[in-house]
Amino acid sequence: MNLEVDVHRRLGAFTLEARFTTNGRLTALFGHSGSGKTSLINIIGGLLRPDRGKVVVNGEVLVDTAQGVFIPTHRRRIGYVFQEPRLFPHLTVRQNLLYGRWFTPASEPRERLEHIVELLGIGSLLDRGSTLLSGGEKQRVAIGRALLASPRLLLMDEPLVSLDDARKSEILPYIERLRDKSRVPIVYVSHSVPEVVRLATTMVLLSEGRVMATGTVAEVMGRVDLPQ
Repeated sequence: MNLEVDVHRRLGAFTLEARFTTNGRLTALFGHSGSGKTSLINIIGGLLRPDRGKVVVNGEVLVDTAQGVFIPTHRRRIGYVFQEPRLFPHLTVRQNLLYGRWFTPASEPRERLEHIVELLGIGSLLDRGSTLLSGGEKQRVAIGRALLASPRLLLMDEPLVSLDDARKSEILPYIERLRDKSRVPIVYVSHSVPEVVRLATTMVLLSEGRVMATGTVAEVMGRVDLPQ
């Protein structure tokens, strides 16, 4: 997956001016709170329009303000996992998962439910009501639902931020499996150094709405000229 981003967006007194290219399996957008990470991921996903610029995924232009191109969110084939799982409380785990299939284009091959269930270790939860799950279990189901829409790119906006340390330790191995075994590349928002060091194959460092560096975690973390 090749992702090209070059966007500008004014949000009140804050200005996002971000440019980077990545082809990593898991690209972490890293920075302190207020650095522009969520705004940037929302532009990639189509939830926020840039004032100017472009977003290109695998050669397909999703946004190009100069050419008047803006592909709507539902046509981008991008999965989104939010900070909160946002499961349907009246549905079982199986029903929540299968809801994702409504967003798979008829012309595209569908992800197999069995494969996603095995990948995320949620086979024992399928018939359980979603309100009876732990925080880590809910987030794994939310990831599975996004994957069953057969996305070409998965966006994860601080998916562990609302979990305690025990639940984070529970879900991190599954995100690693997703990174290593799934065909879907991931853009992962975080301000946690341990998460980024453990998960990221590529790191994009943001500060005050600007991209300060892009590279491997070792390359970016090793630069003494960058804000800590």
